[in-house]
Amino acid sequence: MAEKKSRSREDSGKSDVQEKVLFINRCAKVVKGGRRFSFSALVIVGDGTGRVGMGFGKANEVADSIRKAVGDATRNLVTIELEGATIPHDVEASYCGARVLIRTAPDGTGVIAGSHVRAVLEMAGVKDVVAKNLRGNNPCNQVRATFKALAQLQNRKDVLEKRKQV
Repeated sequence: MAEKKSRSREDSGKSDVQEKVLFINRCAKVVKGGRRFSFSALVIVGDGTGRVGMGFGKANEVADSIRKAVGDATRNLVTIELEGATIPHDVEASYCGARVLIRTAPDGTGVIAGSHVRAVLEMAGVKDVVAKNLRGNNPCNQVRATFKALAQLQNRKDVLEKRKQV
């Protein structure tokens, strides 16, 4: 029951932030009078210039869960290292049952990745990259593994300066 939306909004005077709903889950609780449904939403926000965040919200209505997830994602924005239109180096990370491999690519390649990893990379502003989901199909774990991989990225100049100081 995946639902995809994309819309832009102004984030209190900051740069233009896009939001995308990756996954909506419906959960049913059986009670005396019947079933009670609740919803959880997984949302990605990003400005396309290296800032991206993820949020997870739960509520009894779909709109409320999306609103909570967007608020959570905007509070948890992280900045990633970019080198032109791609990432500085290859990286691999795992989170729970999911494992993701992200590799650099030459100009003009585009974003070659699965749906959830692709959404995170596009929201971050990466234009040329090849990614592979090595294990797991849980959307939340895939996204968290992707964020863990992006957090490992380091700028070449910073690494060289650190090596010279040692």
